[in-house]
Amino acid sequence: MFTCGMLGVMAGAPTGFEYTVRGERVEIRHNGRLAATLRKSAALKFLADVDRSDPQHVMARVTGDYRRGNERSATHRP
Repeated sequence: MFTCGMLGVMAGAPTGFEYTVRGERVEIRHNGRLAATLRKSAALKFLADVDRSDPQHVMARVTGDYRRGNERSATHRP
């Protein structure tokens, strides 16, 4: 299981993600709960992206948990 540290975390940055590689699958967990399972080519692309970028942001993007709640308030502005 791979977890990511908290050094240099900005406010609103995604946290709590971890992933496990099981054969041709990658299981992504958020706060200990299964959030996504990637298989074959999606898993390979994910592993390449994790090597190049911030793993927490990549896992948030893959699972759809990249929004932080401010998108609704932005639509109600005058």
